[in-house]
Amino acid sequence: MAADPHAADPHAELTEGTVAHGDAHAEGGGLPQMDVNTYPSQLFWLVVTFGFLLVVLSRLAMPAIRGGMEKRQSTIQGDLGSAEELHRQAAASLEAYEASLAGARGRALALADANRKQVMAEVEKQKTEAEAKGQAAMAAAESRIAASRKVAASHVQATAKEAAADIVERLIGERVSDADAAKAVEARG
Repeated sequence: MAADPHAADPHAELTEGTVAHGDAHAEGGGLPQMDVNTYPSQLFWLVVTFGFLLVVLSRLAMPAIRGGMEKRQSTIQGDLGSAEELHRQAAASLEAYEASLAGARGRALALADANRKQVMAEVEKQKTEAEAKGQAAMAAAESRIAASRKVAASHVQATAKEAAADIVERLIGERVSDADAAKAVEARG
């Protein structure tokens, strides 16, 4: 039986087709950039395209980029200068504020000290006046007490004279004179 060699082996057909297809790529198909025969023309067009892009970028884009960078740099320098000036102004304002605050503290302390002295003087004055009034009231009270004692002593003496005269009259039955009763009370008293 003469059989067809391709019919008997189904893998043989696949292998042959694959080899045939692979041969087609090897002969002229496949990726053209990987074909060594086209390298010189690829390098030529790479150099031409790169050179064209370099010229276009250096003539059109680079001046615009450089101008933008210079503008940005001048803006940054201007902003830094403004910030530095504002920083100096803020430092000067802070110094002026601190000096003003120190002056206000000094004035407040001086005012508080003056007020304290004034209050202490007023307190001392009122204290002196109160002590004087107290001393005057004490002296008046002592003189009233002394007067009351004299009055009380005179009443006691008068009462003692009468009592002595009454006691003697009861004891001996005779009335003594007021002068004798007064002598007897003064001798005992």
